[in-house]
Parts: sequence; structure tokens; C-alpha cells
Amino acid sequence: MNQPANTTEHSRPPLSGGKALLLLFILLVVAAVLVVTGILPRLHAEKELQKETTDLAAPSVLVDKPQPGKPINEVILPGNMQAYVDAPIYARTNGYLQKWYFDIGAHVKQGQLLAIIDSPEVDQELAQAKAELATAQANAGNAKVQSARYQDLLKANAVSAQDTDTFTTQEKSTNTQVESAQANVQHYEQLVGFEKVYAPFSGTVTLRNVDTGSLINEGAGTTPGSQLFHLSDEHILRVYVNVPQVYQPAMKPGVEATLTLTEFPGQNFEGKIVRTARAIDLTTRTLLVEVDVDNRKGTLYPGGYAQVHFKIPAAQKAQVVPVSTLMFRSEGLRVGIVQGNKAKLVPVVIGQDDGKTVQIISGLEADSEVIQNPPDSLIDGETVQVQQQKQGPQQQQQNPGQGQTSSQTGGQGGGK
Repeated sequence: MNQPANTTEHSRPPLSGGKALLLLFILLVVAAVLVVTGILPRLHAEKELQKETTDLAAPSVLVDKPQPGKPINEVILPGNMQAYVDAPIYARTNGYLQKWYFDIGAHVKQGQLLAIIDSPEVDQELAQAKAELATAQANAGNAKVQSARYQDLLKANAVSAQDTDTFTTQEKSTNTQVESAQANVQHYEQLVGFEKVYAPFSGTVTLRNVDTGSLINEGAGTTPGSQLFHLSDEHILRVYVNVPQVYQPAMKPGVEATLTLTEFPGQNFEGKIVRTARAIDLTTRTLLVEVDVDNRKGTLYPGGYAQVHFKIPAAQKAQVVPVSTLMFRSEGLRVGIVQGNKAKLVPVVIGQDDGKTVQIISGLEADSEVIQNPPDSLIDGETVQVQQQKQGPQQQQQNPGQGQTSSQTGGQGGGK
């Protein structure tokens, strides 16, 4: 029974070398086909999935180009308005106020009578001085007659030369007494003249501090009520502004300025710089600037507060961006821009800031793609997706359907 089986095994012919190579080749081809049809598509799918995942992880951003800054910068600073001429008026004599003629708010001309002071003591001293002058003049007249008489008698040798010299000296002495008495009379006449208070210049009475019967003391005094009147000439207002040192080179006489006041909404008052202190204050590091404003209509009042707008040439070109583009980081102020598909955080130096937009005076180019409302997590070098170009109002009017077209295209892509 075992004989036939052995016969079969010995009858199977061995594989030749060529057949073995052929079989090996077939196996390699089958393996290659399996790799091409199975493994490579899977690798490609994994790569596409990774790319899609990376693209989805990249934040979507809106970008816009900065707007060129205006060639004229506007600097707004607070200013204090003062009258062109402002002076308190004091009494130069003692007494009681007899009468006053102008109250607060009245406009007076130079030389007009403001008040009369009753000074009976001064009047009496003037009368006494005049009497003393009359006595001195009488004595001087008598001395002159005696001197002339003795000089005539001396020629006839009727009197001695010593007596003649005595009367001549007496004449000169009495003449000196007359001059002294005349000066004393002039002194009291001036004091009597001070009983009438006149306006030293044309202006408006802003303070009347006395009334009929008030006790008047001469001089400025130290009490607040020592001045009789306060007079202001407000046909031109001096507006004093403390300008920061950085704007000092532009603050020159002739530079125009505009005043705005809360009580006059929508109304501007024009003026110009007339002089500066030409020195920086060591405490505030500011330059005191005077702006003169025409106020002949009397609209503005001295002592008021105003916002002073200076229009000065820009020191350098600036790029204007929304305030929302600024990123406050520990290393300093940054603005995000897109280069290629990468975000780059560039350091910037800001200029004027109006609360909505800010001028970038350094660090930003005119053709930069600035990221609008950047996320707080944005880092330098991060891959971003530019969702669409932000449009201004004019572009949106010119292309009203662009946003809708983009939305439809996105929807089709999502469907696919």
C-alpha cells in the first residue's frame, strides 16, 4: 500500500531556476500593486487630513491697508483766557466814598470818572499849605524890599556892609521857603486830585468792591476788599497754553489756532500765536504760548477755559489705522500684519490718537496688510487665513454683491 505513494512523490518534477525567479517576480509585482493601490492612497489621505486640520486650526483674519496720514497734525490743548489789559484800581488817598458812577459790566472810556472820595483832612491840609505859602511869599516880599533898601543905603555909606549882607541873605532864605511852600501845596493838590478816581484805560468794570459811605484806605493793602474797582480790556483776549516740549519747534509766532468752548457748540474762534516764553518750564516741561483772539464783539469772557486747536505740519509721514488693531504686549505696542500666510507682529510708535483711529509714525508701511481686530492669542509667525479683504464704504457701494457672492461660493464649497 505504501509503494504507490512513494512512487508519486518521486515522480513530481523539481522546480527549475527560471520558474523560481518568475514566481519571485510575480510576488514582487503583486506586492507593488498592493502598495500602490492601498498604502499610498492612505498616506495621501493622511497628508490631506493633516493639511486640512492645520488649515482649520489657523485663525481667520480680516486685513486692510492703512490710510495715509494728513499732512497737517492737529494738537488740542487746554487754554486759559485772560483780558488783554487787566488791572485792579486802588485809592491813593484816605476818606469815605462819596459817590460811584459805574457798576459791574459797564463799559467805560479812558479818563472817565469812576468814583469820588470825600477826604476833609486832605482838604484842610491843602488849605493850611496854601496859607503857609502865602506867609512865605509875604516874608519873601518884605525881605526883598529890605534887601534893596539896604543896598541903596550902602552906596551912600549910610549903613554897614554887614547889615546889608544880612538882609540879602534873608531875601534868599525867604525865596527858598516860598519854593518849599509851593511844593507842599502841589503835594496836597495831588492828594485832593486823588479824591476823584478815573479809568486808566478803556474797558469793562468786572468788580465794584465799595459803596457810598465806605471807608477808603489809600494803597493796595492786603485785604481782598482793598481794591475799589477791577477793570478789564477784553477787546482782545490773551489765551495762555502750556505746550508739551515735543511740539516746541512748531510753536512760532503766526501759527494759526482755533478755540472751541463747550458753551458754544459748533462755533470756532480764530486766533494766532503772537509770542512764546522761549523757555521750557523745568517742572512741567512745557512751553508757555500766548494766542491772541479778536473779541471785539464781546462773545468771550476773560477767565474762561477753552480747547485750543493748533494746526502744525506733520514731522513725518504717518499711517492711520483703527485703534482696534493695536496689540498691547509685555514687550511693547504691536500691530499685526500678514506676510504671505504668516502673521507678523511689528513694533510701532503712535502719534495722534482721537479715540477711534491712531497715527502710526514708525514701524508700518503704506502697503502693509494690517490685521483688523486681531485675536489675543495671535503670535508672531503663526499661520493665518485671510478670510476676505475688508472694504470701505466706497468699495462696498461699488461692489454691493461681492459679499453675497463670497457667501454663496463658501456655501457651495461646504456642500462639496
